[in-house]
Amino acid sequence: MSVTDHDRGSLREFCGRLRAGDEATLARAISLVESDLELGTVLHSSIHAATGKADVIGITGPPGVGKSTLIDALITTLRSEGERVAVVAVDPSSPLSGGALLGDRTRMGRHTDDPGVFIRSVSARGHLGGLSLNTLKILDLIDAAGWGTVILETVGAGQSETEVADVADISVVLNAPGLGDHVQSIKAGILEIADVLVVNKSDMPQAQSTERELKAMLKLRRASEQGVPVVSTVAHEQRGITELLDAIRQRLAEKLEDPRYERRHVRCRKLLAQHLSESVKQWMLNSRSPETQELIEGVSCGVIDAETALLRVMQAGARGAINHGQ
Repeated sequence: MSVTDHDRGSLREFCGRLRAGDEATLARAISLVESDLELGTVLHSSIHAATGKADVIGITGPPGVGKSTLIDALITTLRSEGERVAVVAVDPSSPLSGGALLGDRTRMGRHTDDPGVFIRSVSARGHLGGLSLNTLKILDLIDAAGWGTVILETVGAGQSETEVADVADISVVLNAPGLGDHVQSIKAGILEIADVLVVNKSDMPQAQSTERELKAMLKLRRASEQGVPVVSTVAHEQRGITELLDAIRQRLAEKLEDPRYERRHVRCRKLLAQHLSESVKQWMLNSRSPETQELIEGVSCGVIDAETALLRVMQAGARGAINHGQ
């Protein structure tokens, strides 16, 4: 269903309430974007010029390291400083409804009634990058609504969460002692995207050993990338959280001082790449054109190599997606 002139008039009023910081309007706006309807697309386009101000802190790491508990502690400290905090928690999808399982809302429940805290769980919908395909749009909505600090928590899928580095201004990677998570991080490529490393549950045995090993692993990075702080925390006791925030703010200041880093451009590039990728994927899965069938048959018979076929599919898929508005 196309968006009518009446819809656009109502949308202008809606966007006004959103930019004024109304939480109910923000929640409704996120639902519209998640619905993938045209109205949600128009809404996102209408507010995009008002984005680019929020600091987005990505929190990632293997399952069981205490990401949600750490975020809960960060919220507590930030609120004590008078900052408004928004949290986007990307949850695994429900196998029945496809919606988010809302586990993080349960773990951060004590902040639910605080008007200075906005928490939204969104479904990963099977996306393997640790983030929902609509995550970027949701971040833009929260940004436009005036929230200065946004914490983005990924699914915890282990080996597929490096996308957070493309979305967040600062990537915080959690590890825990005695669980082999530091080794998992190396395998997943997560360590390489860290702006700040955290050893959570540092009151456990082997915490100091884990910290030493992480620092040793950092030496494998290029010289210009070795200045990554390693912070020890005990999140459920609020220990080390102030030091972690200090490290995050220092790293954020360093990044924003770089004239090459413009957060809105970074996120726009990622948004366009995601849409192109999804459009070409859907076109390929649904196309019944002779050209597509010929390519599939060619690869199947070994007449065409996969790399050549991929290039042709991408070119044809991009044309098909643009021509058909997919």
